[in-house]
Amino acid sequence: MLGGAVWFPFVLLGVGLFFTIYLGFPQVRYFMHAWKVVLGKFDKDDEPGDTTHFRALTTALSGTVGTGNISGVAFALYLGGPAALFWMWATAFFGMTTKFVEVTLSHKYRVQTEDGTMAGGPMYYMDRRLNMKWLAVAFAVATVISSFGTGNLPQSNGIAQSIEATFGFDPIIVGSILGILLAMVILGGIKRIAAVTARVVPIMAVIYLIGAMAVIFANLENIGPSFTSIISDAFSGTAAAGGFLGASLAYAFNKGVNRGLFSNEAGQGSAPIAHAAAKTKEPASEGMVSLLEPFIDTIVICTITGLVILSSGVWKEKHQNHFDRTDMYYVEGSYSDNESGDVKKLYNYLNEIDGNTVKAYNGPITVVNGTAVSGGFTLINARSIAEDVTYTVNDEDAFSGTLQIVDGKPTKENLEVYGKSLVHSAALTTIAFTRGFFGHWGQYIVSIGLMLFAFSTAIAWSYYGDRAMTYLAGPRSVMPYRVVYVAGFVWASFSDTTVVWALSAVAIVIMTLPNLFGILLLSKEMKQTVSTYWTNFYKK
Repeated sequence: MLGGAVWFPFVLLGVGLFFTIYLGFPQVRYFMHAWKVVLGKFDKDDEPGDTTHFRALTTALSGTVGTGNISGVAFALYLGGPAALFWMWATAFFGMTTKFVEVTLSHKYRVQTEDGTMAGGPMYYMDRRLNMKWLAVAFAVATVISSFGTGNLPQSNGIAQSIEATFGFDPIIVGSILGILLAMVILGGIKRIAAVTARVVPIMAVIYLIGAMAVIFANLENIGPSFTSIISDAFSGTAAAGGFLGASLAYAFNKGVNRGLFSNEAGQGSAPIAHAAAKTKEPASEGMVSLLEPFIDTIVICTITGLVILSSGVWKEKHQNHFDRTDMYYVEGSYSDNESGDVKKLYNYLNEIDGNTVKAYNGPITVVNGTAVSGGFTLINARSIAEDVTYTVNDEDAFSGTLQIVDGKPTKENLEVYGKSLVHSAALTTIAFTRGFFGHWGQYIVSIGLMLFAFSTAIAWSYYGDRAMTYLAGPRSVMPYRVVYVAGFVWASFSDTTVVWALSAVAIVIMTLPNLFGILLLSKEMKQTVSTYWTNFYKK
């Protein structure tokens, strides 16, 4: 009802489209001016705030540039094909305006807390300007929830998945070590967070871009066709190709917009919390800085990741992997992705199209020495027909016996399933990075890049969460929150990837909706605030 709601992408893009027209395409008109602001051309040391425009931007970027740019893009392409990237672009373009609006309004109503630091975010304009305390409280609670669903759990899970795939380290060990490092950083507050992210963000961007360019230039002949498929599939959906069974327009649109929001967070209301710390008396100037975020995050970095995956062709190939229970399900009958009739039936099933005839399998499966010897079913894993499937128990011994399947799922608890299928998230990007000039060394770039991207995101979101806790229960509530936050980070490192992403989808929606509602109510004030900024600017 929330994580996969068909109406949510229309609401998100609709608000961005409204403000884009209402404010006269600010993402285009103010683009160059925004760069001048962020580079400090108009900075003044005596203005109120805790940090510079640049550090506020890097803190906010560290919150948005994370697993969404590595795992999220791969997840969107796996679900919706090339068309999903187009809808990520659309989300970013209109999201530039949405972020401009939310940051400007939130910055305008920021406050100074008991400890002398600045606190801001949508809850403050909801409370101080709209006089809707209930809405402010709801948003602050949603922010705390989303700090786990967006900035914590997916980041930790993505790091652990990538490190395990590349180096073979146990996810629990990875999560525990990084959990200790996370605690050391976030206990220092916004100034330490801003200082760390100002150094980490540029470094991680350079490392990642070098690895990505090595793949893109190695597959240069596929870049043109990749762009063609992104544009042409945007309004028709993506047909079946290789192990990819196809995605409808509606499915690609929904997943592309959802992943676009997860990546750049435009409209979610998170970035205004980081930007509230910036030194300036002009709310609109900080809003202009923020409109650069979706451009850098999605239109630049996500596009590069998307081209790496598409040009290398790995998105439609089956790879040996471990099957997560949430990704696999058994259906009645025997299907082949080499038969067009079978592909069409499975396409309808996977894209939830009316008239679908595919049903979940119920019944026994006989397995001998890890291989199924009975028929009458097809195993679907990661939205593809699984091949070379083997079954083990306790991840060691080959299973022999009878498996009971109920509503498409095996009932045996300690069963582990391996085989060839499509892969998604960090694993897909990792494979793609091995298809360039660096060969298998490319996977290390993804692992290091993902660790830096995701870790910095977790740092930034801890700050968003503690500002929300400050609003809800005062500064004393921050330390208990940080302890739970670190514990959640460790737990997510060894949790089911698909479950973590499902939680993130829900968390995003419950945080975004109240913020979109609030900024729409203040649309006239937003226009006046921008007008006042330019009046004051030309007077200087």
